[in-house]
Amino acid sequence: MRLVSTAIFVMTASLALGQQASQQRAPQPDRVFTSASEVSAMIAKAKNERKPDQANFVQQLLKSAPYTMNLESRVEGLDTPATLHETESEMIYVVEGAGVLTQGGKLLEERRTNATNLAGRSIEGGAARRIAKGDYVFVPAGVGHSFTKTEGTLVIMSLHVPKDGAGK
Repeated sequence: MRLVSTAIFVMTASLALGQQASQQRAPQPDRVFTSASEVSAMIAKAKNERKPDQANFVQQLLKSAPYTMNLESRVEGLDTPATLHETESEMIYVVEGAGVLTQGGKLLEERRTNATNLAGRSIEGGAARRIAKGDYVFVPAGVGHSFTKTEGTLVIMSLHVPKDGAGK
């Protein structure tokens, strides 16, 4: 009887642990709405929680695979590394602030950050453009880009879209 009780206890504990592990690995649900007050709170959070040496504070606004929209906050005096997304285009809307966005050219000191993205210290060449509140920008997949010369705080919404434009 004692053996049966022990076996039942071990099986029950194993099932509970297995269920807990699968719940922890469950994909996060889509986020298809963010209110204006939530965006304001996210902007305040970026101002309050950004570390002094943190060039870019990124928070997720919306997500429905394969699309992701982030709220990104950059500050004056800290340029972000140049990036190149090999498989995603990026649509950018400037929520507040201003800075310089350079597109194209060559990434300097290029390194791979993951399977589909490259980063570099900066960009050599390319087309520099001052962007400010209300501006929209499209960065095609495979095009390097960097944000520099931020004036105060630059807050953008960036929507990442697969380069073929199709959902998977």
